[in-house]
Amino acid sequence: MKKLAQLMLAATLGMSACYASADAISDAVKSELRTSDAKARDEYRKPQQTLRFFGLKPEMTVVEISPGGGWYTDILYPVVKDSGKYVAAHFYVDESTNDYYKKALAAFKEKTQAGGKYEGAAVTAFHPTKALDIIDAGSADMVLTFRNVHNWYMREGDTGIDNAFGAFFKALKPGGVLGVVEHELPESADDAVMTSSGYMKRSYVVAAAEKAGFMLEASSDINANAMDNADHPKGVWTLPPRLALEDQDRDKYLAIGESNRMTLKFKKPN
Repeated sequence: MKKLAQLMLAATLGMSACYASADAISDAVKSELRTSDAKARDEYRKPQQTLRFFGLKPEMTVVEISPGGGWYTDILYPVVKDSGKYVAAHFYVDESTNDYYKKALAAFKEKTQAGGKYEGAAVTAFHPTKALDIIDAGSADMVLTFRNVHNWYMREGDTGIDNAFGAFFKALKPGGVLGVVEHELPESADDAVMTSSGYMKRSYVVAAAEKAGFMLEASSDINANAMDNADHPKGVWTLPPRLALEDQDRDKYLAIGESNRMTLKFKKPN
């Protein structure tokens, strides 16, 4: 009876932790910290479902790769700020960096200062060839990357991809999670399309992660869009929110919506 009671207590505590995590994510998604324009994109990015799928919990140390202006940071930071830790592995800047990246990094860092909406958040740097130590080795519970893999491949090829996944593997604790969301190219397409379209094949991403030592734990269609065939004049940027063709066939691309995306959960073996 005593053992049964212990098991029931453990199950109850586990369920309570799950509900607490879900509530924290839900509260962050609904938070006034986020603008109405940001919330309007939830239809396509499905942040609640995505972060629950990855297993985000308030006590985790979470590293977000290349957070840009902070669309996902607005959700991740409130979830972990009290019980865990948020780390932004942001743009790497040196003398050759253009002003866009410099200004974006400066604006993000400003938000981490006293009174800023990410006050106290840590900022490191990530670049697939120049900055790979995103956090102390083996200290992260979760590394998340949203729609970045194509950038590393288009700029640095296989080397950039191998370096990136190797850096994430090094950063995570044993049992830690790597969450990847990426524009998905049909497996039937020519591999060369990945060099310029912004879309990546799922098989390529999975193989790269496994090469680094990860195991694919689960995949999801949370961010899938069956209306997107990944064949557009200006690649993924043809679709919203970019709409690279501007007014040309605007209604057509608005009707498709944002890109078809793979959502992959990898784990670093114990």
